[in-house]
Amino acid sequence: MKKAKPYFEQRRERRSFLRAGVAVAATGTLAGCDSLSHNETAVNVLRSAEALTESVHRVLGRRAMAQEFSPSQIAPVFRANGTTSPIGQSYAAMVADGFKDWTLTVDGLVDKPLELTMAELQAMPTRTQITRHDCVEGWSCIGQWKGVRLSHLLNMATLKPEAKFVVFRCLDQMDEKNEDTMYYESVDLDDAFHEQTILAWELNGKPLPVANGAPLRARIERQLGYKQPKYLHHIEVVSDFSDIAGGKGGFWEDHGYNWYGGI
Repeated sequence: MKKAKPYFEQRRERRSFLRAGVAVAATGTLAGCDSLSHNETAVNVLRSAEALTESVHRVLGRRAMAQEFSPSQIAPVFRANGTTSPIGQSYAAMVADGFKDWTLTVDGLVDKPLELTMAELQAMPTRTQITRHDCVEGWSCIGQWKGVRLSHLLNMATLKPEAKFVVFRCLDQMDEKNEDTMYYESVDLDDAFHEQTILAWELNGKPLPVANGAPLRARIERQLGYKQPKYLHHIEVVSDFSDIAGGKGGFWEDHGYNWYGGI
C-alpha cells in the first residue's frame, strides 16, 4: 500500500493546483496540459495580481477597510479549515483545563514585553466585526468576531524604532513528525495597526471553538485565510523575518505562497 503523504504536503499540493487554476481561469490563454501546480506562467500571473493588490492597499494605507456585513448574513456554521485540532499532549491539556494557564506573549523589538492572560485581554477595549473569510481554496464564509485590536497591544508594548513586522507564532504543528513545522505568519505594521486587525477570542457570540483557533486567533481582514493564524500564543515584533523558519514570513509562504495575501 502506498504510504500517505503528511497532511501539510497533501494540502500544499491541493492549494498549488487551485492557485494555478485561478490564474489560468483569469487569463483564459494558458494551457493546462501538465501539472498546473508546476505551471510557472500561471503562478506568475497570480503573483502579478497580488502585487497590484498590495500596491493599492499601500497607497490607501490604514484607511482601506474590508467590507463588513449585517447580522442576517452570518453563516449558521462558520467553516473550519486547515488544522481543526493541534496535535500533541500540551494543547490537549490546555483544552482540558479550559486554557486556564494559557498566556499570550508579546515581545521582540518592544520596550515593554507583555505576558497576558485571557482575562487580561478580555478586560481591554474590544472590537466586534462581521466580515467575510476568503480562503485561497476558493470558498468564503461570513462570521462575527470579537477581540482586542492588535494595535492596542503594540501600543502598550511600545515598539522600538527598528520594528517593521509582527510575527504570529502558533500552537499548530503541521507535521506530527517534525517539531520545526509550527505554523507562523507575519504582517507589516500597516496591517498590524489596521482598525480591523484584531486578536479574536469569540466567534458568532460564543467562545472561539477549537476548530476555529481557540483560544485566540488573528483576524487580518484585508488578507486571505492563510494570513489569519489560529492557536496563537506568542507575538514577536521584528525588523526582518529572513532568519525565521524558511525565511519567507509564514508557513505557507515557505512552501511557495506569496507573503502578501491581500484581497
